[in-house]
Amino acid sequence: MKNRIEDTHFEKQDFSENKFAKGEYENCSFTNCMFANADLAGIVFSECEFIDCNVSMALMAKTAMKGVTFKNCKLTGVHFENCNTFLFSVSFDGCMLNLSSFYKLPLKNTLFKNCNLQEVDFTETDLSNATFENCDLEGATFDRTVLEKADFRTSYHFSIDPELNKIKKARFSVNGIAGLLDKYAIEIEY
Repeated sequence: MKNRIEDTHFEKQDFSENKFAKGEYENCSFTNCMFANADLAGIVFSECEFIDCNVSMALMAKTAMKGVTFKNCKLTGVHFENCNTFLFSVSFDGCMLNLSSFYKLPLKNTLFKNCNLQEVDFTETDLSNATFENCDLEGATFDRTVLEKADFRTSYHFSIDPELNKIKKARFSVNGIAGLLDKYAIEIEY
C-alpha cells in the first residue's frame, strides 16, 4: 500500500537532492521547496498547493494532479502531458511555465493568471472555458486546440490560427486581434 500523507506542510525542502517519498499527498502544501529535476512519477497530489517552488524539469510520468494550485512557481520544461489524465485539474498564478507541454491534456476551466507561457505546447489540448489572465504567450503552440469560450482578453503575444483551432465564443480584446491574423502577414494599425 502506498504512503498516504494528509494535511502536511513542507517548507524549504530540497527534493532535487533528497528523494521525494512516493505516495498520495492530500491537502498538503509545499512552500519554497525545490523539485527541479525531481522524480515525481506515479505520485498522487490531491487538493495540494505549491507556493514559491521550483518544479522545473520534474519527471511527471503518471503523476496525478487533482485540484492542484501553483502560485509563484517555476515550472520550466515540465511535460504535464505525461501526467495521469483522470480528474486532472490544475491552476497557475504568477508562474513561469516556459517550454512546458500540455499536449492533448483536458484543461477545461483552467486558470492561468499572470503567467509566462512562452514556447508552451498546447497542441490538441482542450482549453474550453480556460482563462488566460495577463499571460505572455509568445511562441506558444496552438494546433488543433479546443479554445471554445476561452478568455484571452488580457493576454498578449499569442498567435492562434482560427482555421486550425476551435475558437467559437472565445474572448479576445481588440488589441489581441492581430494574434489571430498573424499568418496573413497583414499590418494592423490602432
